[in-house]
Amino acid sequence: MATEKRGSGGGMSEQRRARIRLEISREAARLFWDQGVAGTSGDQIAEAVGLSTRTIWRHFRSKESCAEPVVMQGVVTLLSVLRSWPRQSSLEDHLTTELTRLRHEGPPVDLADEALAMKMIRLADTEPALRTAWLMACDQTEREMRVIIGGRLGRPAGDLDVRMYAASAAAVVRVLDEHIGTAILTGADLTEFTGIAAVSRRYAHGIRTATGGLVGDPVA
Repeated sequence: MATEKRGSGGGMSEQRRARIRLEISREAARLFWDQGVAGTSGDQIAEAVGLSTRTIWRHFRSKESCAEPVVMQGVVTLLSVLRSWPRQSSLEDHLTTELTRLRHEGPPVDLADEALAMKMIRLADTEPALRTAWLMACDQTEREMRVIIGGRLGRPAGDLDVRMYAASAAAVVRVLDEHIGTAILTGADLTEFTGIAAVSRRYAHGIRTATGGLVGDPVA
């Protein structure tokens, strides 16, 4: 159960605020999946997490936006991996190395949260209001990709070609995330994505293809 605690100055620390937002997001996502967005009220979310409805609205602009923290966790992890991409490494090698390391150190995203995120992405297909949360996460991916790709190509993040490459790469991440999540939730064949190396190759291949081969290889 979440409880609000104030610091010595009367304010809430960013860490504490993020934790409360995530707790709210988890309960909201569970309710959305079980009974639909239209069938879920702010009062129900508040009751599930043990906070007042007024507190829910202090942390979120709408009930649908409550899904954002759960959805964003995987995006934040991916972007942290991409920011550390060495110029001398291919994308598939870097993804394989870093994702393997993260798995051995302990998943950066709780498996239950990962499942909730997949459910919210899946639900976004039929719940337009939830689509906003997912597209906001995708927009952040694209913005960060501009910096990462621009750095590798030695061009400004605002360069038109860099922006198009970033949009293409972000679209690959979005489509593959949606595809994998749907396959897992529906029990479809996931042979192509068995193992970290296979997943890394699929994402890297998609990004390399979408950017005309300009993003994915080592940079001299």
